[in-house]
Amino acid sequence: MNRRIAIRNMALILGSAAVLPSCLHDNKGKPVIALKHLKLDAEQENLVNNLTETILPNTNTPGAKDLGINLFVFKMIDDCFDQKGQDEFIAGLKEFGDAVDKKYGKSFNEITAAERTAFANDIEKQSKDPNNKDKDAKANGFYWTVKGQTVFGYTTSKYFMTEQIVYELVPGRYNAMFPVKKKAAV
Repeated sequence: MNRRIAIRNMALILGSAAVLPSCLHDNKGKPVIALKHLKLDAEQENLVNNLTETILPNTNTPGAKDLGINLFVFKMIDDCFDQKGQDEFIAGLKEFGDAVDKKYGKSFNEITAAERTAFANDIEKQSKDPNNKDKDAKANGFYWTVKGQTVFGYTTSKYFMTEQIVYELVPGRYNAMFPVKKKAAV
């Protein structure tokens, strides 16, 4: 037996044994990003990611996932909201997920993009209806929080500020031919 082949095979076996538990471990409950104050699992994180992509889809311009808006939303909620606001966000997230599950029998992450858009449009219509007071109030608050942060993140993103808006340094361009009304004599 060749000693080098035996050592290589032993290293492969030990390396595989070390890596195997992480491959078999279901990453369902573990979030991808670490936050200081918010306690989310992977399912909830994916729900917010998919909701931001539903609000700002990838068309001829980059979507929310392409620009990292989903991470911006988490960072803003985690850093800028007080404990009460964070608790309301988590409660609204759970109520939002329950409402989707009740309507479609599946989680928000499992329904199609068209169903996600339809559900988001329904929430917007319900929240604008004056006869619909306090029905799914937490879910509506969650939706509007995520939508507001998504729009804020997009309009302050590097892509939007450099590609969509042409920024002119203050005071603006000089126009020597600008018409001025003559002031009447005093």
